Amino acid sequence: MRTIKKYPNRRLYDTELSKYITLSHIRELVIAKEAFVVIDKKSGEDITRTILMQVIIEQEQHGEPVMTEDFLSQIIRTYGSAMPNVVSNYLEQSLRLFMTQQAQARSTLKKVVGIDPVDAVAGLAQRNFARWRAVQEEVFRVLTGNKPDEDRNKPETTSAPAQKISRKR
Repeated sequence: MRTIKKYPNRRLYDTELSKYITLSHIRELVIAKEAFVVIDKKSGEDITRTILMQVIIEQEQHGEPVMTEDFLSQIIRTYGSAMPNVVSNYLEQSLRLFMTQQAQARSTLKKVVGIDPVDAVAGLAQRNFARWRAVQEEVFRVLTGNKPDEDRNKPETTSAPAQKISRKR
């Protein structure tokens, strides 16, 4: 098992690579399904769960959030209940089943259609966004009264008040 050591200065050291790593590296290990343990260098305590929670927090803050405030509140409430292990097992099994079903559906659709449906949807979303943006630019152009080529030829940094001041001099 790969060992990551956490030093008192909050840095993570990968003993296999012999270098310091970040939480994003930990995330990559999780995605790659690589087994690892994080040990607090000072106390010798296994702090893997704490580090995984930090990875989740980072993803929730800087990525696409998965957990709603209501969901997080419900999880917090389970800590006071008599059966937190039941909730934990239920959530774990539910996510495992969801991931298995998602992989099976992707595989089946790829066999039937010949393309990966997730890639197809992502491409469709990008094309739709490009179309939406073009429509928004056209609406803005019409509302401002600019001709199609007028927008491209306008200098972006010069404002009207600045032009008036330079003419007075």
